Amino acid sequence: MTETLTGCHVTVNGRSRPFTGPAHTSALDWLREQGLTGAKEGCAEGECGACSILVARPGDGDTPQDRTRWTAINACLTPAAALADQEVITSEGLGEPDALHPVQTAMALRGGSQCGYCTPGFICSMAAEFYRPDRAGGEEQASEDERCTAHDEHGANGFDLHALSGNLCRCTGYRPIRDAAYGLPAEPAPDDPLAARRTEPAPEPTSTEVVGPQGRFVRPAALDDVLDLLAGGESPVLVAGSTDFGVDVNLKGRREPLVVAIDRLPELRGLRWEQDELEIGAALTLSEIERRLGGRVPLLAQVFPQFASRLIRNAATLGGNLGTGSPIGDTPPALLALDARLVLASREGERTVPLAEYFTGYRATVRRPDELIKAIRIPLPQSPLTAFHKIAKRHFDDISSVAVAFALTVEAGTVTRAAIGLGGVAATPLRATATERALIGRPWTEETVRDAAAVLRAEGTPMDDHRASGRYRSAMLGRSLEKVFAESTAREELS
Repeated sequence: MTETLTGCHVTVNGRSRPFTGPAHTSALDWLREQGLTGAKEGCAEGECGACSILVARPGDGDTPQDRTRWTAINACLTPAAALADQEVITSEGLGEPDALHPVQTAMALRGGSQCGYCTPGFICSMAAEFYRPDRAGGEEQASEDERCTAHDEHGANGFDLHALSGNLCRCTGYRPIRDAAYGLPAEPAPDDPLAARRTEPAPEPTSTEVVGPQGRFVRPAALDDVLDLLAGGESPVLVAGSTDFGVDVNLKGRREPLVVAIDRLPELRGLRWEQDELEIGAALTLSEIERRLGGRVPLLAQVFPQFASRLIRNAATLGGNLGTGSPIGDTPPALLALDARLVLASREGERTVPLAEYFTGYRATVRRPDELIKAIRIPLPQSPLTAFHKIAKRHFDDISSVAVAFALTVEAGTVTRAAIGLGGVAATPLRATATERALIGRPWTEETVRDAAAVLRAEGTPMDDHRASGRYRSAMLGRSLEKVFAESTAREELS
């Protein structure tokens, strides 16, 4: 049986190319089959960035230059079929040997490449930041002195070095790459075609179906179509950014009979503020949520920079992070502390489930096979004292050993509300209810915190594994609460 295809072409570097399957083929493998070998496979799980490419995604529309955003993603995790009728730029499409792109020129002039294996991925991630519409540079080009004295994470040209947090280099060293980033012009040239492209709408998603002996990939046109598939008994796997599922496809050879893409469904991509509630669509990417919230949910604002890398956040979604049921996801502890509720949708209608009641066991939840996560609802107003502590071996782009989120209300020196979410200390994310009870109604003092920290150390069932020992995890729980108290009292003294 041969693969059959319905209406699937991908525009790559300005040229429309047909995708002919198999359905599970990653964008990286397909691009390399097309002869576009700049993107490489390094880790096959979204940690090295050697496979980075640019995709035209909807912008926020805040300025004429933000109707389309050139967004860097991991091609190794993205199904090629998910890019049907979309626009892709690879490193080959940025410039020519005799007409280099500004990013390529900067990398060459400042020694940003040695073996070159990781360089195309760095260049694509760097180009996405180069075209970020709200990048605010002070000078047309940073001087050598400015590059040496610039903030460790932000250049004088507005370049945010976190844009490269998902790209690894093993031989060049990061200083020349940073120098290249900080040496870029503050704005693209007036005749830059990729900069001009930002003023036009991004391509609309189109319904797609790829069918073959190893499985079927479907992008339905509407939410109702997805709910029909879920109710039909085929047990489809739902994917948005595919940042979790794609790893299993690459490293475990996972092949599913039916994969359904839900990342571009309008019904799952809203963000709505009400007086008493914030609703976030389950298929909004973390980068989109971060931009749209603009720091108005401080606890989530602390989570986003520590969640994997920018490459992953450009594709990953809250729905996906919660849908896996993983006990070490970074967003569940924070959402638990925010008293979040999930909207689950099926052909029978919608129901709302408190996140604290959603997880039932290791990677098990109350979500039925015919349901999907439609939205996440956060009650308002928020507690004013919040903190998120991620304990991991690396500061960024790492899996947490322990994650703790706090949302506390202290009025007239007394704790009137306490919500604490934990990750990495049990088979599921959980609320630290015993610690919450130990805090509520007591004065916000060192004595109270010391007593409550002792309770917090015993929450969950911390275990020994390759990331940390159970004893270490317990110790970190207690220290986290003590840190929140120390920082809050220090702020009060300064004010």
